[in-house]
Amino acid sequence: MSPGWWHQAERRARGVWGMHRYFARACLAVATGVALSLVGVSGASASGVASRAVQAALVSSAGTSQATVGPGAQLWAKLYNGNGGTGSDADSVAVSPDGKTVFVTGVSGGYATVAYNATTGAQRWVSRYGGSGQAVSVAVSPDGSTVFVTGGIGAGTFSGFDYATVAYNAATGAKRWAKLYSGVGIEGGQALWLAVSPDGKTVFVTGDIGTDNGSQDYATLAYNAATGAQRWVKSYNGTGKSTDIAYSVAVSPDGKTVFVTGASTGTSSPLPTSDYATIAYNAATGAQKWVKRYNGPVNSGNQANSVTVSPDGSTVFVTGASGASGEDYYATIAYNAATGAQQWVKRYNGGNFGGGAARSMAISPDGKTVYVTGYLNGATSGADYATIAYNAATGAQQWVKRYNGTGRDDLATSVAVSPGGATVYVTGYSQDTNDELGYATVAYDAATGAQQWASRHDGTGTGGGDAFSVAVSSTGTVFVTGVFRPGTNSPDEYATIAYHG
Repeated sequence: MSPGWWHQAERRARGVWGMHRYFARACLAVATGVALSLVGVSGASASGVASRAVQAALVSSAGTSQATVGPGAQLWAKLYNGNGGTGSDADSVAVSPDGKTVFVTGVSGGYATVAYNATTGAQRWVSRYGGSGQAVSVAVSPDGSTVFVTGGIGAGTFSGFDYATVAYNAATGAKRWAKLYSGVGIEGGQALWLAVSPDGKTVFVTGDIGTDNGSQDYATLAYNAATGAQRWVKSYNGTGKSTDIAYSVAVSPDGKTVFVTGASTGTSSPLPTSDYATIAYNAATGAQKWVKRYNGPVNSGNQANSVTVSPDGSTVFVTGASGASGEDYYATIAYNAATGAQQWVKRYNGGNFGGGAARSMAISPDGKTVYVTGYLNGATSGADYATIAYNAATGAQQWVKRYNGTGRDDLATSVAVSPGGATVYVTGYSQDTNDELGYATVAYDAATGAQQWASRHDGTGTGGGDAFSVAVSSTGTVFVTGVFRPGTNSPDEYATIAYHG
């Protein structure tokens, strides 16, 4: 699952990153080969985690057999820092269609993409690209032969970043092609999400690009997946003629339509604020089929963060954050994929405690349920994970579940569904009693929302860590990636963990 822009913004807010000029930007050789010094803790309780012990011993690099462990057990964990003392940060994880290889990408002195044996965690290859910038999204071709990554890299004609999209041989890591796009503005731009067509012939990338007047527009590109040749590029300048940033892209199951969503300055009064702006393009030509905007009930800020399409291709779902009366709501919308007609919209703020934001969305394999996750403020402490299941046809809420760790804040970043549709997995970062951030991955029964297990990598005694992306293999193994901070005097590292689903 691709992470979108959220964790980049939060790193910058915490002072970790900040080489580019606004919140959608971040910039930050050989694998360490050392297994991560942690172990997930599983609990079968729907009311909370049974225990939260942290194991100091290294996990075996050979991995653990799924036949000998229960759900939520950690199978393996791997660190990667290919950038010496500067640090590394993984942003996105994807799994090959056959479930045998896991691909992780992020920043480690430029793009760094790592392939692991899905069963054992053994590193198969690592490929690097560019000397600056950050890869934020990874996807695998349907036939499993090619891995695609995208993000932003400081290598363009103008003073800012370019989109940089790279294709690798999935078996060897050899670069097949790399393409830059800088638009016509003065500061370039950064790609934030990538998707591959169902037939594997086209790669679609979206994000934002600088304009001549110093603002940003959506910029969506289609590339020939085999050669990298640009098929088309389309920009979108919203009704407010100001800042427009696309955060997510998805392709219809028949491959004929591409859907893009994000935040776009509108014309609301008395002051312009951002709206959701969702666009449908003809996948072959880039011709715009429709565009739909959403402004919440009081003309406050709105930002769509994730888009997905139903398995039958009839409906497009968008989620994100929408302000109203001092509260930030989850706002999830269903559109008719052919016409853009709004079918339903659902808002949720968790009880008027300041609200929160939905970050990630997934749909069940049968297309009947939409799952949304992110964070909502709690009544007595900071933010909690909040995951909601909606009936895809009607928008009726089926269940809502929160996860509150032992510390103040818990922020979910990514959601995925098991291949059979029985389980929903959510990951993100969660503070412990020492206010250290750590990974927290939670499994829910997809039908009822009952918590099946929760596994944590706590920051106790270390520098902590943030999980940004989760993916599930065809065999049911759960993979989580992000950044691990060994301590104040040690560089950040990719940290990728495999769990028994």
